[in-house]
Amino acid sequence: MGSPVLEELNERTREVFRRLVEAYLETGEPVGSRTLTRTMAEKVSAATVRNVMQDLEFMGLLNSPHVSSGRVPTQTGLRLFVDGMLEVGDLDATDRAKIDATVQSNSADVGSMMDRVGAALSGITAGASLVLTPKHEEAPITHIEFVPLGSDRALAVIVFADGHVENRLFQPPLGQTPSSMREAANFLNAFAEGKTLSELRATIEREIVARRRELDVLAQQLIDTGIALWGDEEGRHERLIVRGRSNLLASESETDNFERIKSLFDDLERKRDIANFLELADEADGVRIFIGSENKLFSLSGSSLVVSPYMNADRKIIGAVGVIGPTRLNYGRIVPIVDYTAQLVGKLISDRGKG
Repeated sequence: MGSPVLEELNERTREVFRRLVEAYLETGEPVGSRTLTRTMAEKVSAATVRNVMQDLEFMGLLNSPHVSSGRVPTQTGLRLFVDGMLEVGDLDATDRAKIDATVQSNSADVGSMMDRVGAALSGITAGASLVLTPKHEEAPITHIEFVPLGSDRALAVIVFADGHVENRLFQPPLGQTPSSMREAANFLNAFAEGKTLSELRATIEREIVARRRELDVLAQQLIDTGIALWGDEEGRHERLIVRGRSNLLASESETDNFERIKSLFDDLERKRDIANFLELADEADGVRIFIGSENKLFSLSGSSLVVSPYMNADRKIIGAVGVIGPTRLNYGRIVPIVDYTAQLVGKLISDRGKG
């Protein structure tokens, strides 16, 4: 199963949990013990199923909307189900035909094609569609901003010289705060104007190399005078060990060097974080599912987002398509629809590029 929580559950508890979530996703209604006893693989009493449901509720995987009603999965329970139990079916032939018909057009306008894709996704899934158009990889930038959306998610807002604005969802490095993100954006904006994203990334990397060289020279001076030594020499994990700090008081210039090294370390870390921001804002993986409050980008109560990036001919992620709906989405059906649509859009844009 892969999940430590699932591995702790015995066979009967897993089956009760799975069948309850599947019934809830199908009906949207709380599921009672008597309903589950009729679907269980083994013959068990309603009382036994009720006990299992109470255990699952205690674990935070289920809750009861009303005292006498059945149970519904919590957000944690849905996350567990999606990650460890969801069976994704094959794309339905009817759904495939509808998607294919939408994108098969002689129109060279990518924007209108993406509008049709969004309309098709909404119609097929009965949810709201999300379509992020191809990235402006080669357009000059005028402004960048990072917006925190929670402890592990942020939005990169990139404004291009032609007025185009892109929003990219990414997971920031650990320990970042709103103020450190503002600082990163301010630093990038000082370099960004007139540069493309790839040019800006190269500029930041050059800054890191320059600071690294400067740090090496200063550190070597302290090492040569016996005041400091590199820790973890082989790994070069930038850990400078200072011997007898009182020695530093003997020479004002060495004190200045030590303070400058500390400042350079801090500067190097900041620039690495900023470089990391640029990398993360430019990355994504396959179909992702955000459930309930995990989906802070839309601030919708009780909503889920199923989203997948699409790529160009160079296998670079240039946009994304997705579906937004209630947490009781039919994930097993929606995931292959979103996945197929993303692959098809990527292929069509790649083919246009070759033409």
